[in-house]
Parts: sequence; C-alpha cells; structure tokens
Amino acid sequence: MTNFAFLQDEFKTFYSNAKRVESLALSDPRGSCFYARLTLELTVKWLYEHDRSLRRPYQNTLGALLHEPTFQRMLPPPLFNKARAIQKFGNQAAHSPRPIKQFDSLRICKELFHLLYWVARTYTRKSDPKTIEATFDQDIIQKSDSKAKPSTTSVLQKEQEAIIKKQEEREKAIAEREAKIKAKARTLEEREAKLEELDSELAQLRADLAEAKSRNLNVPDEHDYSEYETRILIIDVLLMEAGWTIDGDASTEYPVVGMPNKKGKGKVDYVLWGDDGEPLAVVEAKKTMKDPHVGQQQAKLYADCLETMRGQRPVIFYTNGYDTWLWDDAHYPPREVQGFYTKAELQLMIQRRTLREDLHGQTVKEAIVDRYYQKRVIKSMCEAFTQSQRKGLLAMATGTGKTRTVIALVELLMRCNWVKRVLFLADRVALVNQAVGAFKSHLPESSPVNLVTEKKGQGRVYACTYPTMTGLIDTMEGDHRKYGVGHFDLIVIDEAHRSVYQKYRTIFEYFDSLLVGLTATPRDEVHHDTCHLFDLETGVPTDFYGLEEAVNDGFLVPPMSVSVPLRFVREGIHYDDLSDDEKYHWEKLDWGEYGDEGIPTDVDANAVNKWLFNTDTVDKVLKHLMVNGQKVDGGDTLGKTIIVVVQ
Repeated sequence: MTNFAFLQDEFKTFYSNAKRVESLALSDPRGSCFYARLTLELTVKWLYEHDRSLRRPYQNTLGALLHEPTFQRMLPPPLFNKARAIQKFGNQAAHSPRPIKQFDSLRICKELFHLLYWVARTYTRKSDPKTIEATFDQDIIQKSDSKAKPSTTSVLQKEQEAIIKKQEEREKAIAEREAKIKAKARTLEEREAKLEELDSELAQLRADLAEAKSRNLNVPDEHDYSEYETRILIIDVLLMEAGWTIDGDASTEYPVVGMPNKKGKGKVDYVLWGDDGEPLAVVEAKKTMKDPHVGQQQAKLYADCLETMRGQRPVIFYTNGYDTWLWDDAHYPPREVQGFYTKAELQLMIQRRTLREDLHGQTVKEAIVDRYYQKRVIKSMCEAFTQSQRKGLLAMATGTGKTRTVIALVELLMRCNWVKRVLFLADRVALVNQAVGAFKSHLPESSPVNLVTEKKGQGRVYACTYPTMTGLIDTMEGDHRKYGVGHFDLIVIDEAHRSVYQKYRTIFEYFDSLLVGLTATPRDEVHHDTCHLFDLETGVPTDFYGLEEAVNDGFLVPPMSVSVPLRFVREGIHYDDLSDDEKYHWEKLDWGEYGDEGIPTDVDANAVNKWLFNTDTVDKVLKHLMVNGQKVDGGDTLGKTIIVVVQ
C-alpha cells in the first residue's frame, strides 16, 4: 500500500524515491525530508528536460531551476509553494542540526504527494486525467510503519551511501557503454547518425508530452491541493529560516485586548518576541485566495493593541502564505519582502527609530572625497533616503571617483546609524578586489570582507560578484539562513546596467535593503530596465555628473580617439582581392542565411564583425592600443581606455 501508486505505471522515475519518502516519514523524519527534496529535484529536472516551454536558467541548482520565470509561470502558485516548502525542509534536513519531527515529515510527504499528482495528471500520455484517482491517506503511512523493524543505523546514512554507490556504478556503466559505442561506431557518420536518431526520439517524446499537456490541462482539475495547510507550512518554514521557534519566541494565536469590536478582543496569528519580552513584530496571515493587503488594516490594529499593552510598537508583517509584506509604519510605506527578519535585525530596526540621525546638514568626510560634485551626489542620495525612498541611481562619468563617492556615502550612513552592514556587488573579481582595497584605504574601520575569497569573513562591508552572491543566498548556518532577507542594510551595485537587472534581479528582490546603483552610462542612455530597478523614470537618475561636465570642470581631459588602420575593418572583404589560398578557405565557410543565394563575393565593412572573427585582427588591435594608447605613470602604464567597435 502506498499513496504514490498513481506513479507506478508511467512515472517510475519518481515512484521509488517517493515511496522512500513515505516509508521513512515516521521512522526517520530527517531522511524522509531529505529524500523529498531529492525527489523534487529529479522531478524538476525531468520537467526541464521534457517540457520545451521551460527555459533553463544561468545555473543548474534546484533554487535557480525553481525560480526561473518560465517555471514559476507554468506551475500553479499553490504548487510552486509546495515545491518551495519541500526544498526548504530538505535543506534543513541535510544541513541543519534542528530536529526534524514526524509532524514535519508527514506534512512534507503530503506536499510531495500533491505536487507529483499534478505532474502525473498534466503529463500523462496513457490515461485520461480524470481516471487518475489519488487521495492522500495518512493511515497508509502508519500501517506501513507499524510493520517496519527498528534499525540501529541511521536510515538516511545508509540510503545516502547507497545513492553514492549506485551513482558510482551508474557512472561506471555509462563509461563502459560509451567505450562500447566508440568501439562499434568506427566512423564519424555512424556516431552522428546515432545522435540524430536519439535527438529525433527525444524530439518526438517532447512533442508527445506537449500534446498531452495541452490536452490534460483542458480537463477540469478538481483535486484538493490543501492550499491552507501549505500556506501555514510556508509561513512556519520562513520563520524557522529566520531563526524563530514556533510557539517559542514566535507565539501563535496570541490574545490581545483593545480591538474595535464588541468584545474588544482579538488573536494575533503570530507575535515575534525579543529577548527582553517585548513584541518585535506581528504577522497577520490571510487565506491563500485573498490578497495579502486584506490583512493590512487588521495587522495595524493588532500592532496598536500590543503597543498599548506593552509600550513598544512592533513591526508589521502581513501575508497570504505566498506574498509577504513588511510595514515599518514609523518610516516607510509597506513593501514586499521574501521572508522574515531575524530577531537581531528586528531589534535593530526598532532601535533605529530613536538612534537614527537626520541626514540633513550632515558633513561629508573630506578625507575620502573633496570635490563639489561628489558631495552633491551624496547629498542627493541622502535627500532621497530622507524622503522614504529606498533606492537611488548615481550616474557618473568614468574617472570621476564613483567608488570613493560611495565609500563616503557609506561612512555617512554608518555614522548616522542608518546602516550597519553593506554589500558591494560587481560583475568581475577584479572590480571586487579593487573595491575591497578602496574600502581598506579610505574606511578601514568598516573591516571590508571579500566574499569571493573569504566566505566566512566578518565585517561591516562585504564585496562580492553577482554569481557568488547568488550561490551564497541559500547557504545555511546551523538551523537558519546565513544571509537572511534583512542581513544587509544597504546594497551597492557597481556598473548597474540592463544585463545586471535581467540576470541577477533575484538578488535585489531577495534582500530587503536600501539600494544604490553606480553607472557611467550617460543620462539619456540609461535603459528603462535599469531605471525600473531603482523606481525611477527612464533617463532620470537620482544625480548625474557627465563626461562633458567633468571635462569643462577640468577633472577629466577630453577623450582622445585612436582609429586602428586595419584594411578589412575599414574597407570590407572582396573575394576577387583574395589569394588562392584565402579563396579556398572563403568557399569552405558556413555562411548560413547570408549565403542563401550562393557564396557571397563581398562582405562590407559594417558586416565584418558580424560574420567574421579573426584572432589575428584582435591581436593587431590590441598591439596598436599598447603602442599608441594614452600612457600614465611616466609612460609605463596604459591609461584607462574604452574600446569601441563600430558596426
């Protein structure tokens, strides 16, 4: 007997692991949650392999696969959150010393059941979705467990060892199979024919699944996915990730008095308490089907009651289990967040209500910056923060001291108790190293940490590349996330531009912090996506200091243009001018659509860079730059140079 019998015929890939989740739910809850996550990962990767509507993300990790926009749009919201819950509990089972209870493993087993049911009914090719009958029966687990014999060795450890061994055997079998294939496929044509055959089979399978999916989704889905239970599970796990203990320092159904109703009483869904026994936050949870804003006013009333009862106004969270909003009504309007703050972060937020100094009239440390425009852009950024804006974009020409300007801004915000921890993000390791060096020189008391090389370093300023930070977000430290949503008070984005927004926007959406972008892009060329990231109008950064202005002020010299005298780049390529050897290579090139009407006899200068890549040409350009470029340091070093490819 098993709840996952509906998988046995057509979805054997998931069946054995799903049964293992079920069989361990009572005897080994940690192992059950671990295997639930493993089953989830197998399922998600199967979907990416077989559903052509899904676009693979920049990384192949489970977190990246789950949060890829095409995947999120495909999966119904209740099921997406079931997947999140399975992932989070699986991570805790594998990495956290926090006890995993039978209650938790049973809930995760049930969430996995609902998720796999949806996959089965959506992608079945052999059955009518209506005939897939599946109802979760907890009694099956209890009956199965009563027959199980106790084991002195951890089931999880045994199973992990078995998986490793099985993987090694599988890799060995694959290697042997590949060796046999290579031995049999004596010609390139045979191997290519085999690959074409496999590609054809996979394409047909994908086409069949797409057709089945389209057909099955038109059949009404009357399955009960227990959204309410998932909602509570998600809220609980997000609280635990932030270090809270349910019915410990996170009370549930806490009674309050002073509500505007006949009895004058109410019950707060969750109250988060400080070590001093004072309320730090209230959490109002509304049913999944309701907009979380429905609970906003009720959450405010609860905060009013607790402030009257205890003398301290708590921060307000309200959520429907899927979307969560934070409202620190002492300073900011409500904003959407990706989770809950830790106890220390909430305590600091409340302390800042009295400790935070007014930024108006504050002096900038001239030992860091002394130019008028640097002080001006810092003042503009402080003015935006004072007006409850949480984001800003500073557009400054290359060479005008963007890094030093932001260091001076960080010093001012730290001195006035606006920020404690700062994250500096750049797209290259060299820029991260440069930023760490600049902070050490101009603000050594910030104890800058290079997260690319010092994953466990401690300080007040952290510098990191975008890919490294993407991986660190999911890092667990003990039983909670190392970097929670409120870990950083300020994030600085170096070289903020459109590609950063598109590739790494999940970082900025995850952390709830003040946000400052730095860019050298001219004001009228700042892309819509970049401005949207900072809640600004297109082409209207928070402050701007351009190249022309810097040249007129004497801080920069006019740019010197050097054109590289290469014939192909200037004049294009003409077949009749080529040598016989060059003509031979020309005729062997794959011209794609460009050669639909025969091999071209000419490629004009504008198309050279589009159609041809010539290593020798690149070498000649760089050689010309090194010999003729602008020199500094007495002629020993090439100055800062922009290479422009004109097409």
